[in-house]
Amino acid sequence: MRVGRAVLVVVLAAALTVTVGIPAAFAQPSPPPPPNPSNQDLQNSRDAVNGRSAQVAQLTGRLADLQAQADDLQIQVAEQHESANAAQDSYDSAQSAADAAAQRAQQARSETEAAGASIDAARTRLDDFIVSTYQGGLDLGPLGLLTSSSGPEDFVDRAQLTEAITQQQTSALDALQRARAEKANADSTARAAQEEADRQAAAAASAKQAADAALDQARQAAAAQAQRLQDVSAQQADVQRQLDAAENSDAGLRAQRQRFDDWQRRQAEAEAARQRAEQQAAAARAGTAPPPSSPSVPRTGGSVQTVIDRAMSQLGVIYAWGGGTARGPSLGIRDGGVADANGDYKKIGFDCSGLMLYAFAGVGIRLPRYSGNQHAAGRQVPLSQMRPGDMLAWARNGRVYHIALYIGNGKMVEAPYSGARVRVSPVRYAGLLPTVARML
Repeated sequence: MRVGRAVLVVVLAAALTVTVGIPAAFAQPSPPPPPNPSNQDLQNSRDAVNGRSAQVAQLTGRLADLQAQADDLQIQVAEQHESANAAQDSYDSAQSAADAAAQRAQQARSETEAAGASIDAARTRLDDFIVSTYQGGLDLGPLGLLTSSSGPEDFVDRAQLTEAITQQQTSALDALQRARAEKANADSTARAAQEEADRQAAAAASAKQAADAALDQARQAAAAQAQRLQDVSAQQADVQRQLDAAENSDAGLRAQRQRFDDWQRRQAEAEAARQRAEQQAAAARAGTAPPPSSPSVPRTGGSVQTVIDRAMSQLGVIYAWGGGTARGPSLGIRDGGVADANGDYKKIGFDCSGLMLYAFAGVGIRLPRYSGNQHAAGRQVPLSQMRPGDMLAWARNGRVYHIALYIGNGKMVEAPYSGARVRVSPVRYAGLLPTVARML
């Protein structure tokens, strides 16, 4: 019996050695637990964590609101710029119309002067006729012709001369009347043309005044918005510092809790190992063995993660309007407005759609260049069902003006606007389209 008991002890010891992985004689005692706070201490710690979490949530919401204001200011600057351009076009059109009317008035004045010259010429011809008649001493009446003629032939000649002179006088008078009518018509045309010129000039002056006012208003709005944007950016930086401080404090509380949880987990694992050893020892004694467990294998979405990783790899790259290709950041282009004022055409970076081009090129997807076409290229999924890797788009007046990549947990990566850099931001819901574009 003693020999049998000794053999059983050796078998159990060997089983423990194989199961636990260390010789039973050299097993070390479990490490002492970390300081175990009282129930009140744990409650106070939980309250502190909840309070910090609420503060983080509040600051995050405030940060999103401030950034939405900053983005809207940028849109307003672009709209004011376009309004000023439209007012300038109206002024140019009105000025061109006034110039054309002035040319027509000048032409009418020239015609009036020509008509006056015709009247003067007709009067001169009539005066010459009258003078020559008196100087010649001709008696053009029937009695004069009879008394002064030397015979029938002379009488006929004198009658023909009288007829010719009469026709000449009539022609001169007709020419005078025609010239007078032409002058009246020319004067009327000149007055109408001048009135049109005056109306066009008044319209041009009004349009120019409106254009100047619109331009001045746009400049003032741009300056005010730039100052507001600077103020919002400063507030954003301050909120971010507060958020970082809140997260650091919360992380410290979580780390303290995690250390205790880790110790409990290790204790639980040790207890489970002891129970398995006892089970295996009992099974060995009974001559049976339990089936081994099969741990689950986690799965990952490689394609979506590749898209997100490529976009996230560009964090901090400068915004450049028109910049970004499938190979990476590129030189921006001119837009004739806000982007030019920020010198985007001299920067190497991304705009919003350029960042999407680069991100999806990593999985062999070629997107169109315009953000609206990019959003239309994917399968339209309700916003409530969005998941990482989907594209979010914002529109105003039916036209998409921005696009970003959703990365999960209410966050997105985007190239926001001129003067900013590629960043991770909370999703902004103002102006967001009700569907997302899913490419994968």
